[in-house]
Amino acid sequence: MQFKIAPGMATPLIVATALFMENMDATVISTSLPVIAQDLAVDPISLKLALTSYLVSLAVFIPISGWMADRFGARRIFRAAILVFMLGSLLCAGTSTLHGFVMARFLQGIGGAMMVPVGRLVILRTIDKADLVRALSYLTVPALLGPVIGPPLGGFISTYFHWRWIFLINIPIALLGLALAGRFIANLKEDSVPRLDMAGFVLTGAGLSMLMLGLSSEGKHMVSATTSIWLTAVGAALLLGYLWHYRRSQDALLDLSLLRLPTFNAGVVGGFMFRVGIGTIPFLLPLMLQLGFGFSPFESGLLTCSTAMGAIGMKTVVAKVLQKFGFRRVLVLNSLLAGCSVAIYALFRADTPHWILLAVFVLGGCLRSLQFTSLNAITFADVEAERLSNATSLSSVAQQLAAGFGVTVGAFALQTTAWWHGHQQLQAVDFGQAFLIMGTLTALSSWQFLKLDKNAGREVSAGHAAGK
Repeated sequence: MQFKIAPGMATPLIVATALFMENMDATVISTSLPVIAQDLAVDPISLKLALTSYLVSLAVFIPISGWMADRFGARRIFRAAILVFMLGSLLCAGTSTLHGFVMARFLQGIGGAMMVPVGRLVILRTIDKADLVRALSYLTVPALLGPVIGPPLGGFISTYFHWRWIFLINIPIALLGLALAGRFIANLKEDSVPRLDMAGFVLTGAGLSMLMLGLSSEGKHMVSATTSIWLTAVGAALLLGYLWHYRRSQDALLDLSLLRLPTFNAGVVGGFMFRVGIGTIPFLLPLMLQLGFGFSPFESGLLTCSTAMGAIGMKTVVAKVLQKFGFRRVLVLNSLLAGCSVAIYALFRADTPHWILLAVFVLGGCLRSLQFTSLNAITFADVEAERLSNATSLSSVAQQLAAGFGVTVGAFALQTTAWWHGHQQLQAVDFGQAFLIMGTLTALSSWQFLKLDKNAGREVSAGHAAGK
């Protein structure tokens, strides 16, 4: 029997395969952080470097993903990215030091930087704006299976086998993605591609890497305090240098003029603030459940996967919610509710009934899913077709940096509260106050969405209804 994929379904399914692998990998490692830290003989908080190195790698290489897809073809870059991600997974499984683990995660990020944005760019170039909300919602539902399967799978492997196997499970998924991409994804490319802004790539790549490494290390992990300060300062200077370069370049790597579009500005800037607060959850929550409450990795994973279940359920009604209430009202109110859903973690205790934990996690997943889909749609609502490549790169960089900053700020909040209480070892109360801080940061993003016009994005939400 010959296997067939329905017309119009192939590309979303293939991109979803890549999203599934990337999202599952992220959630698997989050659940297993305490076990990995114990095996590598390092402080659990130091493993924030493994999370941020991956996210920084994404931010560094995402800007050139659109250019490479335009220059060499989407299919070729997509398949090469899957191979790089698979190699990084193998190195993660074989490392025995924190330094090696961080570098392997950085290599994984290079693959992810090319894989997902290029796939999403193909979707954006083949979907009408009227169907954008539906396409994004439909596309991310299969990808959300990663966060559902990842936490319990990572916890199960870490509890009953060895954490190294959590990276080896990427191999068969990557092979499937390679086969499907080779058959179904068109090698879309542009006839005329501007030159690559190498100076901009060096300034942003080195600047972002050094800034995030300096902030993440904080003089306690991998480098000295003096080195950490210098890395932060030089990284910030390089990023300022990019601003100087941008004003003098006609083909700058990141087109900052897109921020003049009110909808794009709200999606990127407001979304950055929101994602900083939310980005701490995959790092802090498993640590709180395991180190603070004494749960096993498997038990922790079973609880936290409920967040993704709530997100999947919400995806089915996002379009109707936006159609009825509009982007501005949804983004403002939902950011406040999502912030409260994070801050309420401060009330959890080791003896809190599991059904209460599950209810809060599911509700939080619903709220975050609504916000993320709304942000993704409003970001591209007014972007012209010829600028989609630049918009995708800039938006993706902001998203990954926000997640990285979320881990860094969350870890700093945790360390600060532990120091304030005089705790040498992390206690449950330290996690609670850290979540209170991050929930407040999440809610503060609402002010950015207040600037939107009340009819912002109407073409997208109304178009969805018309296309039903």
